[in-house]
Amino acid sequence: METLYFLIEVLIKNVVVIAVLMFFAAYLTLIERKVLARIQIRYGPNRAGPFGILQPIADGIKSFFKEEIIPENADKPLYVIAPMIVITAAISMAAVIPFGDKLVLFGREIKLVIADVDVGLLYLFAMASLGEYGVVLGGWSSGNKYGVLGSLRAAAQMISYEVSLGLAIIGVLILSGSMNLREIVNAQKEMWFIVYQPFAFILYMICAFAELNRAPFDMPEAESELACGFNIEYSSMKFALFFFAEYTHMLAVAALATTLFLGGWHGPYLPGTLWFLIKVFLIVFVFIWVRATYPRLRYDQIMKLGWKVLFPLTILNLIVTAFFVTVR
Repeated sequence: METLYFLIEVLIKNVVVIAVLMFFAAYLTLIERKVLARIQIRYGPNRAGPFGILQPIADGIKSFFKEEIIPENADKPLYVIAPMIVITAAISMAAVIPFGDKLVLFGREIKLVIADVDVGLLYLFAMASLGEYGVVLGGWSSGNKYGVLGSLRAAAQMISYEVSLGLAIIGVLILSGSMNLREIVNAQKEMWFIVYQPFAFILYMICAFAELNRAPFDMPEAESELACGFNIEYSSMKFALFFFAEYTHMLAVAALATTLFLGGWHGPYLPGTLWFLIKVFLIVFVFIWVRATYPRLRYDQIMKLGWKVLFPLTILNLIVTAFFVTVR
C-alpha cells in the first residue's frame, strides 16, 4: 500500500509541476513582450482579451492550425525528433529542482520536489546538454545551409560556455558539500551563497545567457545573418516547440540560480514557495531587461569572451574559494 501511495504522490507531483511550468512558460512570452514594449516606449499585445492576457492562447491556437512544411531535402526522422528532444530536455530539468520545503497532506510528509536525488546537479547539466542535441539536429536535418551554420554555432557556444558555467558553481558545491539541491538550499538558511560567491553568481548569469541562446548571445538564431538560424525551416507546432522550450529552459535556469545562490525557498514572512517564485521571476526579468538593452555580439567576440575571459575568471574564483575554505 505504501508503494501505491508513493506512486500516486509522484504522479500528482509530475502533473502539477508540468502543468504549472507550461502555464508559466506560455505566459512568459506575453510578459516578455509587455516588458520589451514598456522599455521601448510602445504598446505590447493588447487585442486578445483584456490587456492582451489571451495572447498566449491565441498564439497556441494559431500554431496548431498553421500549415506545416517539411523541406524536400530534410532528413525527416531527425527533423521531426529534434524539437521533441529540446522540449523534453527542458521540461525534464524541473524534476530535481526543489520549489519548497515540505508539506503535510492527509498525514503524509511530502517533499516539494519530484525527485530528491543526491546527484541532482549532475542530472540538470546532463539535461541541459541533451537539449543542445535537438538544436544541432534541427539545423542539420533541415537541409538548409543557414540552419547548419546556426546549429554549428550552437554547438560551439555550448562547449565554450558550459565549461565556465560548470566551474562557476563549483564554489557553491565546496561551500555546501553536496550536489543534492535540497541540501544546497538548506545550507543557505543563515546566509545566501550569493554573499560568499558574488562573482560566481555574475559569471553564472553571463554563461546562462549563452546557455539559453538569448541576446546578446543569440548566435544560433542571428536573424541578421542567418535569417532565423537553426530553426529556419520549421513551421507550425514544430517551430512553436523550439520557442516554447526556450522559455521553459529559461525558467529552469532561473530556478537553478535561485537554488544555488539566492537561498531557494528561504525568506521572511511569506510562504517558501512564494519566495521561490518571486526570486525566479526577478531573474527572468533580468534576462528580459538585458535582451532589451544590449545588442548582439559578434561570433568571434563571443568565443573570445568564453575562453579568454570567463574561463580564467571561473578558475580564479574556484581557487580563491578553495583557499578560503581551507584556511578558515
